[in-house]
Amino acid sequence: MNKRSWVRIALLSPAAIVAPVYAADYLSIPQAQELLFPDAGTFKEHTVLLTASQKKQIKSISGMSQRWDQQRVWRVEKAGGFLGWFIVDEVIGKHEFITYAAALSADGKVIGVEILSYRETHGGEVRDAEWRGHFKGKSLSDPFKLEVDIPNISGATLSCRNITDGVKRLLALHQIILAHESGD
Repeated sequence: MNKRSWVRIALLSPAAIVAPVYAADYLSIPQAQELLFPDAGTFKEHTVLLTASQKKQIKSISGMSQRWDQQRVWRVEKAGGFLGWFIVDEVIGKHEFITYAAALSADGKVIGVEILSYRETHGGEVRDAEWRGHFKGKSLSDPFKLEVDIPNISGATLSCRNITDGVKRLLALHQIILAHESGD
C-alpha cells in the first residue's frame, strides 16, 4: 500500500469508531392497536389538525409544546360502541425520536402505552411493561412528576421524562379536542 492509501485509511478510521446508530422497531401500528385494545372491532383513522390556539392550549395545560400541526389518532369502536382513542406520537429521547402509542379511554384515562420504535443507544428499558404500567389509569388531573409519580430508569432519564411529558400532552389533546368528539 502506498502512503496515500494509508492516509485515507487513517482519515476514515475515526468514522468507523463512531457508535453505530441503534434503531429497533418493536411493534407495527396494527400490533400495538391489538395489544392496547384487544376487544376492539374497528379503528377509524381520525387525524387531528390543530390550530395555533389549540396548540397553545395544549402547552398551557401540559407544559409541553405540541410539535406538529397534526396528530395521528384512531377512534376505537366495538359493535358501534365507542371504546376510546389510539394515538401514535413521537418524542425525542436523547438524540433520536421514540415512537410510541397511547390508548386513552373515552373519559380521558390512560389504558396503556406501547413503544413502537426506539432509536437510542441506551434506555430501551422504557419498553418494560412494569415501567409503562405506571401510566395506566392516569388522567390529566393526576400528577406526572418523574421520580415521584413515574419512576426514572437509570441511563434512560431523558427517554423517561420525554415519554412521561408526551403522555401528559396527549391527555391535554384529549381534553381540548377528543373529549368533544367522543359522541360522533
